[in-house]
Amino acid sequence: MTLEQLRIFVAVAERQHVTETARALNLTQSAVSNALAALEERHAIRLFDRVGRGIVLNENGRTFLGEARAVIVRAALAEAVLADLGSLRRGRLGIFASQTIAGYWLPARLVRFHEAHPAIELDVHVGNTQEVAQAVLDGACEIGFVEGEAEHPLLEQTDIGEDHLIILTLPSHPWTRQDVVQVDDLAEASWIMREAGSGTRSSLKAALAAAGCDLSRLQVKMTLPSNEAVLSAVQAGDGVAALSEHVARAALAGGLVVALRFDLPVRPFRTLRHRDRYRTRAAEAFVASLNTDAADPRTGSVLDGRASAHQQAWELPSAGKQR
Repeated sequence: MTLEQLRIFVAVAERQHVTETARALNLTQSAVSNALAALEERHAIRLFDRVGRGIVLNENGRTFLGEARAVIVRAALAEAVLADLGSLRRGRLGIFASQTIAGYWLPARLVRFHEAHPAIELDVHVGNTQEVAQAVLDGACEIGFVEGEAEHPLLEQTDIGEDHLIILTLPSHPWTRQDVVQVDDLAEASWIMREAGSGTRSSLKAALAAAGCDLSRLQVKMTLPSNEAVLSAVQAGDGVAALSEHVARAALAGGLVVALRFDLPVRPFRTLRHRDRYRTRAAEAFVASLNTDAADPRTGSVLDGRASAHQQAWELPSAGKQR
């Protein structure tokens, strides 16, 4: 049984006339008759009584007519859904983002996209970089956002922004009175760290390795699962931590913490997408919208213009070098 056969059956049942139905549907009389015959023969049942040269819907046909109409309506609704999805009049977009991006970089961009496409449901989840990468690989989301390394042959990565990692401590810490913090000094501090698998931790590890210091040399007194927990712990004690400037911006501006005079390189924000999975129109539109966000003041990064809070306070030297 096909939708075309159902469509012809309903049209004949409504008109009780093959010739008129053929004319209305722009079909030949034989095409209409063959469709009805195929439907009846497949299920070994008569839907019409042939009376003289005419055709009359029988009891079987009347019982089946309501179901046939319902199927045609559902098919029309399904076609409308596909049309809406293709034109962004409806849809759902699954996004998984690392904590720094989800908490500070992504929200304004989500609002901007929602204003342009209010019928698209945005389903956003948060995890560390490893969890985001796995979600993309598993198909749990269509787009991932990370700031750490996520190497996998099935992941397509594209730079869409940048971030600056800074080392924070209390204003009373003795290091704040030094002209510069040396690499070897870092091993003497009490560190508060993000968990393994986070982009913040992996970025710090890579930056320190480039400066000649292995992460294992650091004295880690506490490992916490969120940026906000790390920042709160720094403010409550005498430890040091590496966090995104996005995360620390308010605390820096309020003088609750200071950025030490040790420069860490800029790190990219990246989208992760599965190379082989189907890409919806909603996802393509959202990624395209990221390219226009630089002109919107609501989505500006704290790094735009290179005038961040700690860069105004310090002229940051390269790692391990005197100013």
